[in-house]
Amino acid sequence: MKTRWIVIFCITAVISIAGLFFAESKELFTAVDENINYADTAWMITASILVLLMTPGVSFFYGGMVKAKNIISTMLQSYIAMGIISIIWLVVGFSLSFGDDIGGIIGNPATFFMFDNVGWATDAALSPTIPLVLFALFQMKFAILTPALITGSFAERVHFSAYIIFIVVFSLVVYTPIAHMVWHPDGLFRSWGVTDFAGGLVVHTSSGVAALAGAIFLGKRKHSANIPVNIPFVLLGMALLWIGWFGFNSGSSLAVNGVAVKAFLNTNTAAAVAMITWITFDSLMGRKPGAVAASVGAVAGLVGITPMAGMVTVGQSLFVGFITAMVCNLAIYAFSNSVDDALDVFPTHGVGGIVGSLLTAVFVNGLLAGNTHEFLMHVVAIIITVAYSFIASYVIYYIINKFIPMRVSEENEDIGLDISQHNEKYGM
Repeated sequence: MKTRWIVIFCITAVISIAGLFFAESKELFTAVDENINYADTAWMITASILVLLMTPGVSFFYGGMVKAKNIISTMLQSYIAMGIISIIWLVVGFSLSFGDDIGGIIGNPATFFMFDNVGWATDAALSPTIPLVLFALFQMKFAILTPALITGSFAERVHFSAYIIFIVVFSLVVYTPIAHMVWHPDGLFRSWGVTDFAGGLVVHTSSGVAALAGAIFLGKRKHSANIPVNIPFVLLGMALLWIGWFGFNSGSSLAVNGVAVKAFLNTNTAAAVAMITWITFDSLMGRKPGAVAASVGAVAGLVGITPMAGMVTVGQSLFVGFITAMVCNLAIYAFSNSVDDALDVFPTHGVGGIVGSLLTAVFVNGLLAGNTHEFLMHVVAIIITVAYSFIASYVIYYIINKFIPMRVSEENEDIGLDISQHNEKYGM
């Protein structure tokens, strides 16, 4: 058991010491750049903070849904991503995502290795009116959130140390190439005309599909019935997510402009209509209109609008919220008996991301504009993202499991992960 922690400690120490040899020059943060727009810069600092707020939001959202004996473990799995991914992103993650293009699939790891050449100056292709370092930090928050979303699928049964290794490898092997293909100016999907305004493919589809792979690989829990331990935590998490999502979507404009305001409006609208659609549909199906259902419904709407938030009309955002809520609601019950996706990550984020991406191909220079080719390119990009995320994630689970068991023992599962993994306990 100690060996794995010795390895993690040593890697952290090596990275920290190596940082002494990659200290940036003062000119990176003192040079004058006339292209910088200070209003845009102030907004993007705020948006970055809001996006980071979403990870604690996921923590409370998921933590409130599990059994009392697993609440701390579940919440920590989100929080630890803020530490792990921040380091990975600084060392090589940003460079793999946004470094000089290699074949349209990945960035050159040497371009921004250890944040080399990432400073106050703008970048004409990536951050024309804000410092490149601020763009990198904004994108870091997306990279942090993505593996945190996955945790809900294998809640209550994963080894903490194995999970840490998983999120490192997932971020490098799955997240960065998808981010590069979609968002880099020379990325493969972007060259096809694929639109993903704020992460429908990059964040939600990739994490949702990776979550499905994890739920299948780890198998069902011994006692899979979900009785949420703390519904106020769920509501708090939803509030943090809803607020943070304004930075997630509006911030993706990278500027203070009409696109940012439109994204703000559409984000709120889709979440609102999805929440109401979810609880009314539940009521029509004979279920009670609960707080958890309302929260999950709002999340579905937020996921659905993400890939097109700044590019559609408010009327279209109403439709997106309604359709996404309906499809995700039905998906939850379709998957509930076959796969133990503990907190319905795939039906909400995976399916929601796919639905949103398809609707983006309808509304944004797609089918409604008679552009069949662009619609088909979106479909191909979705298929590639789903296939790659699932296969790569499953292989990552498999390989890690050869060295560290991904799943805790039955005894530890009975005791609960809070005690068995962290020697901590929620409540009295």
